[in-house]
Amino acid sequence: MLAIATVHLRAGFGGPAPLTASGGNVANTRICSYHPQAPALKASIGRSAIRAARRGRTISVDLKLEVIVLPVTDVDRARAFYEAAGFRLDLDKAPTEDWRAVHLTPPGSECSIMFGKGLTSAEPGSIQGLYLVVADIEQARGELVGRGIQVSEVFHDGGGLVFHGHEGGDVTHRAPQARLTGPHPERADYGSFATFRDPDGNGWVLQEVRKRAPGR
Repeated sequence: MLAIATVHLRAGFGGPAPLTASGGNVANTRICSYHPQAPALKASIGRSAIRAARRGRTISVDLKLEVIVLPVTDVDRARAFYEAAGFRLDLDKAPTEDWRAVHLTPPGSECSIMFGKGLTSAEPGSIQGLYLVVADIEQARGELVGRGIQVSEVFHDGGGLVFHGHEGGDVTHRAPQARLTGPHPERADYGSFATFRDPDGNGWVLQEVRKRAPGR
């Protein structure tokens, strides 16, 4: 079975985590300026939440990200792609001709994806930077390729453990030379990557993590 763990969405790798039930500090949250939705992400934090965090108040309930809606053009094609990638099919319902929901979950993940008809007005292929955390990136890439998925070669960031942004449906860096072929030379956690896209261009990133950073 493909060893893909929880999906992680990030505004910018390396910054503090947003406010959570475990006590993350929104007041100190930084949003990477290279993220295409940085203005909206910053606005979504809200001044009241920042003031509350500064007063030491935290959210007392879990806020669990469990579903990400993907915009696709051909629902059957998208379903076939994600099933080929090893995602578990949880649901496929179409109570009317104008509405359909397909729900799938990556192996080992607590977060699922959903797509279909009548679910979103977003442009197909417009969702980028969906992270799949894996324990062994070379094994994960090999299994995906063996299932017929086109995956980039494994690479690491020559400037350190930092991703600089997303352009054109793929993960890029400030300078081409910053993206070096092969896993991180020391196999540092959060330091090795590979990318792939679904048939509509929605972009995924494999990231190797064996031991999580404190608080993550």
